[in-house]
Parts: sequence; C-alpha cells; structure tokens
Amino acid sequence: MPYQFKLDFLNKNNMVVFHFHDHWHGRKPDGIAIGMMRELGWEKYADPQNPKSFTFPEIPLARLAREMETKLKIRTMRVVGDPKLPVKRVLASWGNVSQMPGIPFFARLDVDVLVIGETHEWELVEYVQDTIASGKKKALIVLGHVVSEQAGMKYCAEWLKEFIKEVPIEFIAAEEPFWRPDKPVR
Repeated sequence: MPYQFKLDFLNKNNMVVFHFHDHWHGRKPDGIAIGMMRELGWEKYADPQNPKSFTFPEIPLARLAREMETKLKIRTMRVVGDPKLPVKRVLASWGNVSQMPGIPFFARLDVDVLVIGETHEWELVEYVQDTIASGKKKALIVLGHVVSEQAGMKYCAEWLKEFIKEVPIEFIAAEEPFWRPDKPVR
C-alpha cells in the first residue's frame, strides 16, 4: 500500500522526512507567506506589517489571475468574479481556508480579491457568489492547496541550508495533482 511504498523508498534511498510545515506557518513572519510573496514577485506590493496583504496599481482580475497562473505554473486555477474587475487590494490565505475565517476575510471592505489554496465549495464559494450577485465588486481566486504553499516550503529549504551544514537539504516540489483536459499534462 502507499505507506509501505513510501517507507521502502525512504529506506532504499537512505532518506529522512521531517514534517516542518505547520511550524513554518507559525514563524513570524509566516514562512509560507514570505515564500509565496517572493515566488510571485509581490514584495513591493506587500503591507510591511502583513505579508498576506497586498496593494497593487489597478490591474484587471483576469490579468492578475493569468500572471499568478504563469508564475506558479498552475494547471487548474479557479476564479469567481468579473474578469474585468479592477483589482487593487488582495488578501492571501495560503492553504486551506474554511468558512471561518474565509467569510470574514472576503467580507473585509479593504479586500477586492481573496486568494486561497482550497476551501469547502458549499461554504465560502457560495458566500462569494452571493456577495457578487448582491452587487459587490469582489473576487475569489482558488489556486489549489499544494500550489498555494509550495513556494513557502521552497523558502524553508533555503532557510534551513543557512545553518544546517551536516546533511544535504533539498526542496523537492510536489507536482500539482489536478489537470485539465484542454491543457497537456507535463
């Protein structure tokens, strides 16, 4: 089964897996947020007090989404909102975002677009649709869980290499698990 397959692979290759992801989120500032910001090239747009909050020169939603898709090499991004929506203020919540705090994040007056990894579609996505139907000019971008945090873990590997010299440290990207019929699988 999968567990035995992975265990055999680790033993055969004399590897150790150290799960550090949740601790990296807990770092101040959040290591996932810093890595994602760097990968997207959003440093100059970030709020100095919050690396998950960004202010852009006005950009259409479709262009912002395409740029993210390209930089993160996303195959299955999903977007809710008017493609022509002028975007200035973006809030990111990398990884899984549940109804709470997803709805309060999205409802903030200083947020045009909420960028997330994944959510329950019957909660946050429906709230977003209802908010837009009520006339609010807002949007949601759903990247996929792995894609929305991977650059943060890449940054973690770079950070660990600064002070751990006794063993090799290598970031190994996880391939996005989903694909679309109209886009070739790499």
